[in-house]
Amino acid sequence: MKKTDSPKPAKLCYDHIGGKLGTLLLHHFIEKEWIAKVKTEDKHYIITQEGEKGFKKMGIDLSEIQ
Repeated sequence: MKKTDSPKPAKLCYDHIGGKLGTLLLHHFIEKEWIAKVKTEDKHYIITQEGEKGFKKMGIDLSEIQ
């Protein structure tokens, strides 16, 4: 990192990433079709088969999600 660059915040919301970084990650995962809503009006997202592959490549153990 350049000395003139200021660090970017990675805000937390309770125990997960929130703020702008959380929003950017959400939109990125939607665009990659790693997460999706079953119905448009649903509040929550599901991890797609493509997402399972992608998260596994990133080293994320999805078995920890209940």
